[in-house]
Amino acid sequence: MNLKIVKNKAKFFAVSIILIAIGIGTMGLNISKHKGALNYDIEFTGGTAMTVDMGQPFNNDDVAKTVTKVTGQSSPQIQKILGTNEVSIKIQSVDGGTRTALADALMKDFALSDGSILKVQDISGTVSGEMQKVAVLAMIVACIAMLIYISIRFHDYKMGLSAIIALVHDVLIMISFYAVLRIPVNTAFIAAILTVVGYSINSTIVIFDRVRENKGLIGRNTLPEVIDISVWQTMRRSVYTSLTTLFTIGALYVFGVQSVKEFALPIIVGIISGVYSSVFISGSIWFMLKSKKGEKPLYKSEK
Repeated sequence: MNLKIVKNKAKFFAVSIILIAIGIGTMGLNISKHKGALNYDIEFTGGTAMTVDMGQPFNNDDVAKTVTKVTGQSSPQIQKILGTNEVSIKIQSVDGGTRTALADALMKDFALSDGSILKVQDISGTVSGEMQKVAVLAMIVACIAMLIYISIRFHDYKMGLSAIIALVHDVLIMISFYAVLRIPVNTAFIAAILTVVGYSINSTIVIFDRVRENKGLIGRNTLPEVIDISVWQTMRRSVYTSLTTLFTIGALYVFGVQSVKEFALPIIVGIISGVYSSVFISGSIWFMLKSKKGEKPLYKSEK
């Protein structure tokens, strides 16, 4: 017997609320400990990027220890450049003296030769602020466009509103995941969020489309029953499509270079969250909106 999704909506909502609450709580702790809710890459905060030729195999943790010792920053971003013995070091902005001291410490600790410091680049905080504004604006525009599209397609703005709430849920889950694990948030993360928003809304539209089809076929079922039937009719499609995508993105994460991994990881989290919200959240939210005072929860009463 299929699980009654709408009837058990409180349980599914509770799972999401707990995960998001953990993320919010973690962000609060991060603010007190690290002066930031998330571990923003210097693309957002501004800072210094340094590329160093280590000349031999090395351990990222050893490099991080040297950087922390000199700069006092507890979470420097250390990334090995694939196929080389070079390392990319990203830190918050430091003065010229600290930068020179860091270069000297790296040369001493790892016995580097002259010319091993290949590149030092300052990233402007002003540019970073513009990037954040553009990212937020892109999200707002995307949500408004989707709300309008779904409202027109299904002749029901409440379906559009339910889908947008589900998308916000997915974004909050992704942000919570990054907050808990202190994964650097960069431009790849923003691109991944927009990708997941498009992917998740597609699954939700498929379910709502089936609900619309079943409205005329099922005369005596209540709205929760219609939603449950529609979800289970599309369940195989949702699961198979998501698994296929996860296998592909998972392969990119396992075998890809670091820049690809930074894009693949949030997509993996977002796809899982998107399937959950499409199946267990969006339909129940729509039912709650439709069942407000003045609207009958039975399709037979709407005829």
